[in-house]
Amino acid sequence: MTQIVEKLLDAALLHVPFDGWTEATFRAAVADTGIDMGVARALFPRGGVDLALAYHRRGDELMVERLTATNMQDMRFRDRIAFAVRARIEAADDKEAVRRGSALFALPQYAPDGARAIWNTCDLIWTTLGDGSEDFNWYSKRATLSGVYSATVLFWLGDDSPGSEATWEFLDRRIENVMSIEKFKGKFRDSPLGRTIAKGPLALLDRIRAPDQTFRRNMPGSTRH
Repeated sequence: MTQIVEKLLDAALLHVPFDGWTEATFRAAVADTGIDMGVARALFPRGGVDLALAYHRRGDELMVERLTATNMQDMRFRDRIAFAVRARIEAADDKEAVRRGSALFALPQYAPDGARAIWNTCDLIWTTLGDGSEDFNWYSKRATLSGVYSATVLFWLGDDSPGSEATWEFLDRRIENVMSIEKFKGKFRDSPLGRTIAKGPLALLDRIRAPDQTFRRNMPGSTRH
């Protein structure tokens, strides 16, 4: 079944620059591969939309393969995050396919699909890098990285610098901004005012727990089965 998915996706990528991630692209891919329409529709019920999500998952899988094959032991953790985001963007070797996907998932009816796909990418990054958070930090880390990743992808789509160097500089600045905020939060928590607030409203955050493993595997957009 995976081979069928890959064949349809490869065929669809030839049509995406002209027709986007649409029903027309889906039907053209089915025609090009000769795969039975019933089988193709069972795999991609929404046609082009589900093909776009499959393309995103392919990029996630390539990113994880690269991360697990790279020795990052001597890297600072912020550099590991930057490397992971860069690896994910470089896994999307077809900029026009990403641009068309961004336009698709900007539509209100598909925005939740796009948000879940980005969340899953950032969850994979944190998990692959060994994040063991089981409290509110599990959510905040992924939410923050989702913002960094999304902004960097949009910058990359308009970047024509050699080797996308401007994009990687942009990524480093965004991560530096996040690190500065984290440093400020740490100093604030240790201040008298921070300790007072921590005993009040912020104490509620201590009750928030990360979802269990079964729920994570069944989250929409998850690639871990």
